[in-house]
Amino acid sequence: MNTLNPSLLSSFVPTGTLRVGINLGNPLLASLDGNSGDPKGITVDIANYIATKLQLPITFTCYPMAGATVEAVKSNEVDLVFVAIDPVRGADISYTPAYIQIEGAYMVKDTSPLTKNEDVDAVGNEIVVGKGSAYDLYLTREIKHASLLRSANSQAVVDDFMKGIGNVAAGVKQQLESDALRYDGLRMLPGRFMVINQAIGIPKARVDFEKTNAYLSSEIQELKDSGFIAEAMLRHQVQGAKVAE
Repeated sequence: MNTLNPSLLSSFVPTGTLRVGINLGNPLLASLDGNSGDPKGITVDIANYIATKLQLPITFTCYPMAGATVEAVKSNEVDLVFVAIDPVRGADISYTPAYIQIEGAYMVKDTSPLTKNEDVDAVGNEIVVGKGSAYDLYLTREIKHASLLRSANSQAVVDDFMKGIGNVAAGVKQQLESDALRYDGLRMLPGRFMVINQAIGIPKARVDFEKTNAYLSSEIQELKDSGFIAEAMLRHQVQGAKVAE
């Protein structure tokens, strides 16, 4: 599918302007420009590409965390969001295939007896997570014995952890590694506990959302095949992630 017919376009973009929700909770995907205050990042580049392809004006609304971004698209504040694929969110949101994959990892203090990911899910352990993040949703389903403690967002996890909250910090691997540089006495547990697939999400409440998703999915595939995603990752210095297969 190379474009959207007028009926589909009206359903996808009912105001005539592509309203995009940007999640600032994951700096690998987007952040605010220090000079202009405008959002920038790989998600912004993809959204601008789609708007240009459809010959639409575009507006961005920024949210502090993934959960707020999801609520925005569910409540019809925006037409399109960039979030991690998750089955709980999938009840209301239709996803394209992933455009990049990010690793979820654990971090502990040097004095911790924990040495591997399998040690974490044990009675008495308290895992600090960013509220509403993809790894929060994942760990909520998967953790059976440890407890989850929720920070306001992903950026607050390590700061809360260093205030004495919890004994394990969970998050996007690169973000944890970056935050760890601000403190002494921290180490990553080897490997990862999950792979986070990042995708475009649109509301299932819209008429013919499946056809709109098919169009967006074809565009994402084209952006992966053409090298657009890889180039955007280099341009925005996205490390610790890879172009999704």
